[in-house]
Amino acid sequence: MADGYDNLYTMPVGALGIIGMRGCEQLAASVDNYIHGWRREMASGPQSLSNGYLRDSYLIDTHCPRFGSGEAKALITETIRGYDLYIICDVFNHGVTYRMYDQDVPMSPDDHFQDLKRIIGAAAGKARRITVIMTMLYEGRQHRRSARESLDCAVALQELVRMGVENIITFDAHDPRVQNAIPLSGFENVQPTYQFIKALVRTIPDIVIDRDHMMIISPDEGAMSRCIYYSSVLNLDLGMFYKRRDYSRIVNGKNPIVAHMFLGDNVEGKDVVIVDDMVSSGDSILDITAQLKARKARRIFICPTFGLFCEGLQRFDEAYSAGLFDGVFTTNLIYRSPELLSRPWYHEVDMSKYIAYIVNILNHDTSISHILNPSQRIAQLLERHELDLLRREKQAHSESSAQ
Repeated sequence: MADGYDNLYTMPVGALGIIGMRGCEQLAASVDNYIHGWRREMASGPQSLSNGYLRDSYLIDTHCPRFGSGEAKALITETIRGYDLYIICDVFNHGVTYRMYDQDVPMSPDDHFQDLKRIIGAAAGKARRITVIMTMLYEGRQHRRSARESLDCAVALQELVRMGVENIITFDAHDPRVQNAIPLSGFENVQPTYQFIKALVRTIPDIVIDRDHMMIISPDEGAMSRCIYYSSVLNLDLGMFYKRRDYSRIVNGKNPIVAHMFLGDNVEGKDVVIVDDMVSSGDSILDITAQLKARKARRIFICPTFGLFCEGLQRFDEAYSAGLFDGVFTTNLIYRSPELLSRPWYHEVDMSKYIAYIVNILNHDTSISHILNPSQRIAQLLERHELDLLRREKQAHSESSAQ
C-alpha cells in the first residue's frame, strides 16, 4: 500500500461491504479492486483475523427492479448483517434508463435518490454502520433560500440521517455549509485538488508551474475559495471574473448574466487554469475562455470537478476548433457519455483510488484527515515535475549539441 496508508493494523468496524448503485458499477468495481489488492498485501496483522476481512470481492449484490408503472423496490441478495456498508451513488447519471409504460425513461436525480433510500430501507437496520458516498451532492445547488422556495439539499441530508446513515461523503460541494442541516452527523466534503494537479502535469508534461508561466482563474466569486487554495499550494497569481446580472428578469429560474468582468493581473503569454465545481451548459466558461484569449493567454485548461454538459458538446467542439481552450479536465465521479470520452479535448481525472483510500481507512475507524489535506503530496508532486522538466531540458540540449 502507498506510503502513509500502511498503518491500518487495527480491527475494522465490521466486515466491509461496498454497494455500487446503478450507474456506479464501474467506479465501485475499481474501488473494490484497489482495496482487495491492499488487503492481500496486509494479510499478517490482527485485522486479518476478523471475519470476512480477506475476501475476493467486497461488492454486495443489489437490484432495484421496476414495475411497468415506474414504481420500484430494492433487493439485497446477500447478508449484510454486522457489515460496515459503503453505498456509492451517482445521482446525476442520466445514461441509465428504466421502462415505464413501455417507454425508456432516463433516470433523473430524483430517481437515483429514491433508489438510494430504497437500498438503505432494504438493509433494514441490519448493517453495523452505513456510509453514503454521494459523488456529487444531490440538489447541492439548492443549498440556501433566497425567496419562498424549498431547501431540497438540506431536507435530503436529514432524510438520509433519519434512515440510519451515519456518514455522508461528497466531493466539492457547491456550498459545504449545507452540512449545518445535520450538525450531529458525519459529513465530509472532499476536494480533488491533488488528483487534478497530477492529471494536469501527466497530460501536459511541458507545463511550467510558476508565476511567470501560469495563473489560476476563478470563473466567478463562488469559486474563489477553491481557487485560492490552488493558487496558494502552487504559489501562483489568482485572477477572477465576476458576473454582472440582469436582476429585472428571470430566465430558467435565475437572473441572466449580462457580462463577465475580469479582476486580476496580466495573463498575456501565460498558461491559464480555470477551476470550478461544475460545467453545466458551458455558456459562462466559454465566454470566459474567449475573454482570456482576447487578453492573449497562451494555453487555457478548464478544470471543473463535474462535467454535466447539459446542452451537449457542440459548442465546446466549436470553441476548441477556434482555439479558445486547450483541454477540459473532469473527474470520473459522475457519468461521462461515450461522446464526451471520445473528444480530443477531454481528459479524465480518476478518483477511484482516492475513494478506495477513504473507504479502507474509515473501515478501520482511523482518521482520514491526512488524506483530506493533500498539501504535502502536492509539494512532492511539484518537486518531481520540476525534476522531470529539468531532465527533459538537459536531454533536449544534449541532442541539440550532438546535431
